Formats: sequence, C-alpha cells, structure tokens
Amino acid sequence: MFGRSASARSFALIIGATALLTAGPGSPPAVQSTFAATIAHLSERGGYFDTDNLISNERSYLHVVPGLKALTPSGGAYIGVGPDQNFSYIAQVRPTSAFIVDVRRDNLLLHLLFKAIFARARNRAEYLCMLTGRPVPKEIDSWRDASLRRIVEYVDRTAAAPPESVRALRARLAEDVSRYGVPLTPADAATVDRFHRAFIDAGLSLQFQSHGRPPRSYYPSYRELLLETDREGHMWNFLASEADFEFVRDLERRDLVVPVVGDISGPHTMEAIAQMMTRRGERLTVFYVSNVEMYLFQNGSFARFIQNLQRLPHTRKAVVIRAIFNGFRSADFTPGYASASVLQPVDEATSAFSKGLYRSYWDLINQR
Repeated sequence: MFGRSASARSFALIIGATALLTAGPGSPPAVQSTFAATIAHLSERGGYFDTDNLISNERSYLHVVPGLKALTPSGGAYIGVGPDQNFSYIAQVRPTSAFIVDVRRDNLLLHLLFKAIFARARNRAEYLCMLTGRPVPKEIDSWRDASLRRIVEYVDRTAAAPPESVRALRARLAEDVSRYGVPLTPADAATVDRFHRAFIDAGLSLQFQSHGRPPRSYYPSYRELLLETDREGHMWNFLASEADFEFVRDLERRDLVVPVVGDISGPHTMEAIAQMMTRRGERLTVFYVSNVEMYLFQNGSFARFIQNLQRLPHTRKAVVIRAIFNGFRSADFTPGYASASVLQPVDEATSAFSKGLYRSYWDLINQR
C-alpha cells in the first residue's frame, strides 16, 4: 500500500542510527540491556529458510489446546519456534518464561516488532489495530470486553490510518525497538519495517508465503488463524480473551519472552537455555517444534535435537507440540484441514529414539 515510503525510510534511519551508535561491525553494543545480553548469550549463527513466516500456515494449531491444558501444569519454561502462534500456547500453559528459538534472524526481528506493540497496546483491540496500522477505535477502554470476532470485524471494515498517522506509529515503534539494546543494522531495520508494512498492506488477509514455491491454496489467512477454534468450537487464540492477552503482554513487558537466533539441533543455543533454566530452577513444560523435525531428518540432525531435548530439565508431563501436513499420518487429520497438530510426551519421544524406533520422519509421526 505504501511502497518504500517516508515512514519506511524514517524507521530505518532511526534504528540504523541507534545500531551505529551502540555497535561496530560484528561487535556487541557498548551498553546492552539485560534482555539484549540474554539474546546475545543464547544465540548462535543464523541460517536460511525459504519462507517469510510472518504468520503460521498451521490452521490446526489450536486443536491440541484441550489436551495441552489437561496434561500440562502451569508454570515452568516454554520453548517454541516461529511467529505468534506461540503466544496462544503461552497464554494457555502460563509459563514463567518463554524462549522463541528460530534459525532465521528474521524471526527475532519479527518478535521485536511484536514486543514493541505489546509495550504500547492497552488491550487486544489496540494491539491488533497497531499491528495492522488501523486507527484505534474511540473509547478504546470500552473494547476490553469485546469478542475477538467483533475486533476482527472492526479491523476488516476499517481502512489503514492516514499516511501521517502511520509514519508517527512507525517512528514510535522504531524508537521502542531501538531501546531493547539488540544491535540492529540498517538492513535489519528495513526488514522490521517490511514486516510491519506486510501486516498493514494485507490486513487480516495476510497469508504465509514461501520463496521460490507457489502459494498453497490451503494456507490460512491471519483472520482465519485468529478466529480458529479447537475441535469443539472453543476459541483459544491469545487475542480471544483479555486475560490471556494480558498474561502474554506481562511476560513481554518483563522481558520473559526471549526471541533467540538458533538451531534446535545446534551446538550452543539449546545447551545455553538448559543451563539458564537450571540456574533459575525452571523445568520445561512445552516444546512447540512445528514441523521442524521433518527438516532435521532431511539434514541428518534429528539425533542432535533429541540430545538437546534430553539435556533440558523438564517435568515428567512435559510435551512436544508438532505439526504434520498432508501426505503424512492421515489418522490425525480433521476433515477440511491440511495440517494436524499433535502432542507427545517429551520422555516418550526421547525413549523411543533411544530404542531405535525413529529411523525416519515417517517413523516419528506414525509410531505413537
């Protein structure tokens, strides 16, 4: 909608100037916040993945929530990959801290944008309006009790704010992101701006996109993900309840949702998280892996992931949440869905691997 606008340029200049002041090429900033220092300590060299991954492509992501709530005690540590579907799981299991680990640096940048919006949004309606660049409704406090469907309808029927208002929003968020102390290059700043403009331009019709591959007809829109339910029709998205939103917002404001650049099968990040959890006396309760295990089997690193999983202090009820797509294990699929989301106890996964039961991805998703 806006193209490479003045708002985009100003955003890049603000964050770029901050990055130059706080960090030289390839070096950490001179003064780092505890939040930024934690990210730097836990992160490892990033990698490439051929999607933007601004939103999930797992329409089934909430189907596991009833089982998750029944099996998993509140508290402990949460680990997940990808964008904001993590917030819905976090809202339901109520961890004391959360680590979002993704091989793509872009995912870190996206979560910094989310964090900045959480810092300013007074409620769910304002959060979604700021994310999509829509004018905040009048008497915003009265929207606290609004249903998510009503909020979605408001965003859908409301055009993006005037360019001058969007520029002001971009500048405020740029300043907020710069304060987190994470060293960002001008290219990073441009990426954050591009991500936000994608939400503004597409609104709630935004869809998951791959690079070099045609879009899939089954990819849900952001609107569909927000309004998705479990199999019984209950809405569990973190924006469906003001209490759930406030829980996630509180964790974000206390720097307890930590986005990390890392490989869940890598040599550093998972070990460093395990050590941090041990020092804090935390134990893992939920590990959301999406369908990353499929790629780990493809590159021969699944065994290293299991080793990392075994090192994490965890409760005996800790679970893995994984996503499976069409072409695999049809028994778990709900009619009309191209993905299935399933739970598996962590101890069951590690034990089965040690017994030699997981020689392939097909084994993993079928031998349960």
